[in-house]
Amino acid sequence: MVVHSLGVYLPEKRITAEELAAWANLPAEVVREKLGILEKTAPGSEDHPADMALWAAQTALEKAGLSGKAVDWVISIVEEHKDYPVWATAPYLALGLGASRAKGLDLNQKCASFMGALEVARGLFATRKEVETVLVTGGYRNGDLVDYQDPHTRFLYDLAAGGAAALLTRKGPGLRLLGLAHRMDPTLALAVKVPVGGTRNPFALGNLPAFRLRVENPRAMKERLDRTSIPTFLAVIREALAEAGYTEADLDYLALLHMKRSAHRAVLEGLGLRDEQSIYLESFGHLGQLDPILSLKLAWEKGLLREGSLVALAAAGVGYFYGAAVLRLEGGLYA
Repeated sequence: MVVHSLGVYLPEKRITAEELAAWANLPAEVVREKLGILEKTAPGSEDHPADMALWAAQTALEKAGLSGKAVDWVISIVEEHKDYPVWATAPYLALGLGASRAKGLDLNQKCASFMGALEVARGLFATRKEVETVLVTGGYRNGDLVDYQDPHTRFLYDLAAGGAAALLTRKGPGLRLLGLAHRMDPTLALAVKVPVGGTRNPFALGNLPAFRLRVENPRAMKERLDRTSIPTFLAVIREALAEAGYTEADLDYLALLHMKRSAHRAVLEGLGLRDEQSIYLESFGHLGQLDPILSLKLAWEKGLLREGSLVALAAAGVGYFYGAAVLRLEGGLYA
């Protein structure tokens, strides 16, 4: 299985570090240097998650020279905060793409959803010999749910908006999948959530302003992540490398989700990688599960990926999920 082509949609609107700093009552230098945000994408009035996923998917198909009729499966990783509540998006995406014969599913592991989608797609290719193309696509705008007056959610201030897609095919050219690894940390299962609007605390006239991402126990979460986050990132990357038959010394590029600048550096240092072997998404913000796809596209455009390049993808999602993938470039990429 290979990642054959990519598509990315980014809204035109941007929020600068200075604007974000004013909202959060922080020095702009803290936003730029500590949080690692020079600017981030922001949705326009028509930039809904499923539509952004659709536009990105159309681009991925166009780059591959294919129509929706060629798609066997649509795996939607559109974020849970989307166009409508309690709504599946894979059928909507298939409709918009003209993928009339496609099967599909919706998948949500928060910001690790692309890693989960790769695992599901690998299983489809392995067990269903008729499958030739799987389209993974998502849209994201959880930035809507950020309260910039809540210092306990400062690590979420980078949440942005956009769409991204990856067309997976049985044969090349593309980035051939060689290894995958996944981990969960159940101790953080309730750490980050929107506390209202579900069955435990339904919407009421007085609680609508609470429809924002909140941290249940900030001190406990920080202590846990300080101990485990970077080691777990390194562990899943090394596990995926081991399945592929490589070590970190063989890596050419790491597509890493956006995180605070010091954490990004810590992951690179832990793997013995140089700064130029990754792209820090400081001019985009955090597009959730779409960050690895965006990073791959940027790396291809900058000439950082060449024939034979060994690439790792790594992401984490609140819940807590961690995932990594290892791929090798064989014959080019449509990005």
